[in-house]
Amino acid sequence: MDRTITALRAEHDTLASLVRTLTDDRLAATGGAAEWTVAQVLSHLGSGAEIGRAPIVRATGETVAAEDNETIWARWDASEPRAQAEGFLESNLRWLELVEALTPEQHSTLSVDLGFLPAPVPLLTALGMRLNEVANHSWDVRVALDPHAGVDAGSAAVLVDHLTGPLGFMLSRLAKPAELAAPVSIAVPGAGLVIDDAATVVDHLEAPSATFHGPQEAFVRLISGRLKAPYDNGVTVEGNVTLDGLRRVFPGF
Repeated sequence: MDRTITALRAEHDTLASLVRTLTDDRLAATGGAAEWTVAQVLSHLGSGAEIGRAPIVRATGETVAAEDNETIWARWDASEPRAQAEGFLESNLRWLELVEALTPEQHSTLSVDLGFLPAPVPLLTALGMRLNEVANHSWDVRVALDPHAGVDAGSAAVLVDHLTGPLGFMLSRLAKPAELAAPVSIAVPGAGLVIDDAATVVDHLEAPSATFHGPQEAFVRLISGRLKAPYDNGVTVEGNVTLDGLRRVFPGF
């Protein structure tokens, strides 16, 4: 929990420092998310923080009135690029300060109804999902300015641990294991990836059939469909599966 919240704070501070320097041209550029401008990525993160704050407040026992998601998205989408960027700073900080103020008891007891899952999830799962969103979309923004940027190393380490535990269920939503003709087990930095009838991240593998050569942040980008040319320099896969094969399994979101 502490590592997740620390990573979320670091992601916010990094983006906040960057956003304040962006020119209008930079806000209009595209980066890791080819179909969105930098401003639109920030709008997505800002609206997500606004939408995601209400369920956490409700989980603490408070009553909060909130607009429906479509209304919130429409309001953000209608904003000018500069307002989207500035709105992200305000909305994400408001979400983060709520999370940072939660007590250790709340960390272990709160259950959050996110609205789009079959049942409420532990707070840690909700925060891990937000970190996954922020870390990957932060990369979308930063790579527009630096083609050699990676997902923050601290966030990547936390996310790999999450994928072996509370966020493991997300792989069923992200992976297309039928893209491979045969099962594979791949050693990846700090963990292992098994792809058979499903995709699973495990703590380790005794006898992997392949090895992913690259940093943890590249593995996180693989899972989210972001390990594509020209952002895959130096990453290779050795064994009974190819990097292109793995990219077919994880087409992205």
